[in-house]
Amino acid sequence: MTTTAQSPTTAHRLHFDGQVLTPGTRGYDSARSVWNGMIDHRPKLIVRCTSVGDVVTAVRAARERDLEIGVRCGGHNIAGLAVPDGGLMIDLTTMSRVTVDPVTRRARVQGGALLGALDRATQPFGLATTAGNVSHTGVGGLTLGGGMGWLARQHGLTCDNVVSCIVVTANGDVVRASADEHPDLFWGLRGGGGNFGIVVEFEFRLHPVGTRTMVAELTFPLDRAAAALRGWRDLAEEAPRQATLTADISGDAVTLGYVWVGDPEAGRAMLPALRSIGMPSGEVVRELSYLELQIRDDSVEGHAQRRYWKGHYLPGLSDDAIGTLVDRDRRTPPCRTPASRLTAAQSRTSTMTPPRSAIAARASSTWQPWGGAIPARTASGWEPHGGQPPSSNRSPWAPTSTRSATKAPRVSAAPTPRPSARA
Repeated sequence: MTTTAQSPTTAHRLHFDGQVLTPGTRGYDSARSVWNGMIDHRPKLIVRCTSVGDVVTAVRAARERDLEIGVRCGGHNIAGLAVPDGGLMIDLTTMSRVTVDPVTRRARVQGGALLGALDRATQPFGLATTAGNVSHTGVGGLTLGGGMGWLARQHGLTCDNVVSCIVVTANGDVVRASADEHPDLFWGLRGGGGNFGIVVEFEFRLHPVGTRTMVAELTFPLDRAAAALRGWRDLAEEAPRQATLTADISGDAVTLGYVWVGDPEAGRAMLPALRSIGMPSGEVVRELSYLELQIRDDSVEGHAQRRYWKGHYLPGLSDDAIGTLVDRDRRTPPCRTPASRLTAAQSRTSTMTPPRSAIAARASSTWQPWGGAIPARTASGWEPHGGQPPSSNRSPWAPTSTRSATKAPRVSAAPTPRPSARA
């Protein structure tokens, strides 16, 4: 189907194979809603592209009309950069095809695909590539922001596993970027940190990782957490590369453990070392398929919640840093205390020479509507599905004027890189 859009500021008509949405049209409000419920931006045009030609037309139309461009894949950017206020949003979600060649161990992934689609296509062959930890994250945003996941310690970041990209440039040209073609652009797309074009297809290198994993977690009360975290830190320096050590600090408890990708029996050999870090109040050890591992945080990291976070990369985890992380007032309700997540991420990658240790740290706060109801977005703001907020507090679903502090360049239109400690 071809859609014709008439811009109110020009007599030129735009022809797309996909769908064009404007304020007030059916589907516009749902199309501009993204993962972070705090984002309430209103583009002038939303173009749901179904082909590379649609993307080219959208880029050229934005240039002609001097509209800021945003690109949506999974919509997980915490600042909502996919949705430019008063600009043109290029929605790639219908361009989500994934094809796998198990012989050459390559996957071709369209720019609007989600991580879950990539995992589901590669796992029947026992293959995977570093691909984040939440399946409804967009492949494009994760990759162009670096991309961490459970395979990073073995196989590098997501961007290190990109073989080539098909890119629509800011001029509306279509080029292939690889180590041999447009190498400067290829470098920029693999963690360069800027907007260089819209990637409509990625080619990834795949690895034989099998289909089984293991997760081990020990829970400690705050009064025993500092000593346990010091032991966890030391264990991270010596852990096999199949293991990614994790720490979650939330409320009055700290959960320390590791995720093992590979033979679970081999992973169990690390349990005595983990148990030696302290006396826990609880222990969980379980085997999961790789696909189960990749979706286990999907509900916790679900859509429509109002989110704020800060992420950092620490060269190490000092005793002072540990003391700060566990210094929490037990009288403060957990919902008012930011949760912290740490991942020990020493990676063999092409962008870290020699390999170095790093702790990826993220402090985050999440608000849900009163009574746990999920709000609906309307033209005037948020509407609750039920329940009343306390009269003394501002309603967490009230209409908001929050705007992204950082906007994508006006014409340069790559999905904006984002910190990817969790991606």
